[in-house]
Amino acid sequence: MGNFFTDNEDLMFQFDFWGPGELADLKEHGYAEAAEYDFAPEDTADAVENYRKALEVVGGIAADFIAPRAEAVDREGHQLQAGRVCYNPGVVDNLRRLAQADLMGFTLPRRFGGLNIPTFVYSLANEIVSRADASLMNIFGLQGIAETINAFASDELKNEYLPRLASGELTGAMVLTEPDAGSDLQRVNLKAREAENGTWLLSGVKRFITNGCGDVLLVLARSEPEESGGLGLSLYLCERQDAIQVRHLEDKLGIHGSPTCELEFHDAAGYLIGERRRGLVTYTMALMNGARVGIAAQSVGIAEAAFREARAYAHTRTQFGRTIEEFPAVADLLVDMKTRLEAARSLTCDASRIMDIDIILQEQLEKGGIEGDVARELKQKQRRYKRLAAFMTPVSKYYASEIAVSVASDAIQILGGSGYMKDYPVERYWRDARIAPIYEGTSQLQIVAAVRGVTSGVAEGYFKEMDMDFERPLVGLSKKLRAMRSELARCVSFAKERGSDYTDLYARDLVDIAIDILIGYHLLLQAQHSRKKLAMARRFIPRALREARRRSANITSGDMAVIKDFLLLAGAPSSQEA
Repeated sequence: MGNFFTDNEDLMFQFDFWGPGELADLKEHGYAEAAEYDFAPEDTADAVENYRKALEVVGGIAADFIAPRAEAVDREGHQLQAGRVCYNPGVVDNLRRLAQADLMGFTLPRRFGGLNIPTFVYSLANEIVSRADASLMNIFGLQGIAETINAFASDELKNEYLPRLASGELTGAMVLTEPDAGSDLQRVNLKAREAENGTWLLSGVKRFITNGCGDVLLVLARSEPEESGGLGLSLYLCERQDAIQVRHLEDKLGIHGSPTCELEFHDAAGYLIGERRRGLVTYTMALMNGARVGIAAQSVGIAEAAFREARAYAHTRTQFGRTIEEFPAVADLLVDMKTRLEAARSLTCDASRIMDIDIILQEQLEKGGIEGDVARELKQKQRRYKRLAAFMTPVSKYYASEIAVSVASDAIQILGGSGYMKDYPVERYWRDARIAPIYEGTSQLQIVAAVRGVTSGVAEGYFKEMDMDFERPLVGLSKKLRAMRSELARCVSFAKERGSDYTDLYARDLVDIAIDILIGYHLLLQAQHSRKKLAMARRFIPRALREARRRSANITSGDMAVIKDFLLLAGAPSSQEA
């Protein structure tokens, strides 16, 4: 009997390090539900143990049930028949097993049949599932749809759909993208018009919809035809119906177990979620934060699977009379893969924890009943976590998704010719990983979002929170991180003086320096509890300082040739060549 939670030392370390007990105390509201639900925790320790048990259950299903089916699911995919998608039998079995274990309502309140578990723990579960089969996570990980319904929909819609989503009877999909509106969701043009019976009728086409064949669709549509921007958009709940046809099932490079659909709406009936005009600005943006962290967790799971395959191969593969792990170049590559993987996991855990606190504090404020100094302090704290979440969610998604691709690519390199063949799963890991820096916002868009936190001082404020009077042997390393912070501050000042175009041009370098500082502080804090993290810190931080100085030279160069001489350097597109 395998288990993808208990066999992962760093996963268990991160679970303990980030202190899920604090989140439990915030989320359980005095543990009042213990008197109402037999499975509700009575105190902090009970809640943390419940979280651990849930991850052990996910880990067992992932290792013994999901992973053995992953190769067949990847090769067979799904079938489109008469406008309907027929799931691969392996995916059907996987979802049934997860539902039987009551895992399809991970974060939902107990009154709807959910487990009321924080996003932090859910992210670890998403990683575990992704290590077994990244494509399945695209269905299991869409529980944010139920969270959005819970946060913004009417009580009638909540009572109708949330228990069925929590039980696994229904699956869902986020229906946002259109052929002419990819990442630029303000251009969404699917039309919504109000019907006489209080429902809405939706017409148009959506593309690249993950699990678009799901039972419950959250659809972003234009309710105000005279309003061309984001304020003309509203969010709707549509149940699967004949008026919604799957026009095309995408033939993709990877994640074959996740059906990606093109949908056509023919006056499909839908229900308004919340208020008109807030579909993009409020509801979809809240949904996207969770989606970013979900892809970060998925990316870490893929990287974990790829690293393990490479590590096992390097340990057993003999060349020139010794195992290839004994060659310094291979050993260096493996250590680098491991460090980046664990850094991505730590960033994802931190982002999930911060997002949890932001959401819980917002719920407390909306509930009311808090006044005076307590209310002011709570509002101030919530605003701080909101700003921090706006920085950390794109950071985790950007870093983890890029790491998934690089670790999977390095795994192929370590396996050599064998890695390029379908005899080993590393080629599948790379194919699955390659979508991560693209969907739910490309890496370039995550950088644009994250650089605001760097230039506004949010990142530096978080560095100050993590800084402390470290004891030996961490003093020298903490000085190097402070030197990196000074370098970053100089770069931010230089870039801001030259305007937004210059800042955007060097945004990646700015964000990468900030991420390396974050990782450095994570390692120092964790090194106080782990000899391995200390060894990683000693290797990572000096290298990061050297890399920061290299990036700093780029940022402060004043070079704008890419913008000034773009056509000369890139050449004209082929259609304009004469």
